[in-house]
Amino acid sequence: MNLLTIVAIYVVVWWICIFVVLPIGVRTQDEEEDTILGTVGSAPARPMLGRKAIAATVLAAVVVALLWLAVDQFDITLRGASRIFE
Repeated sequence: MNLLTIVAIYVVVWWICIFVVLPIGVRTQDEEEDTILGTVGSAPARPMLGRKAIAATVLAAVVVALLWLAVDQFDITLRGASRIFE
């Protein structure tokens, strides 16, 4: 895999990871009993977006590294992996 392919895969995997990480640990304003005027009660009280972005970055890096390891180092391809399920 060349660098551009790895970067493109990383971007896609990062977006998937951020959507996986976003709901973790969220408490709504209703649950905290501290609704800010002009917002709905179901809005997050403390979304912790910085921590979640860092978690998504690390998780995506691990996933892409494992993918790169499987493809470049162990020469695992989709065609070869499909033989497992025959």
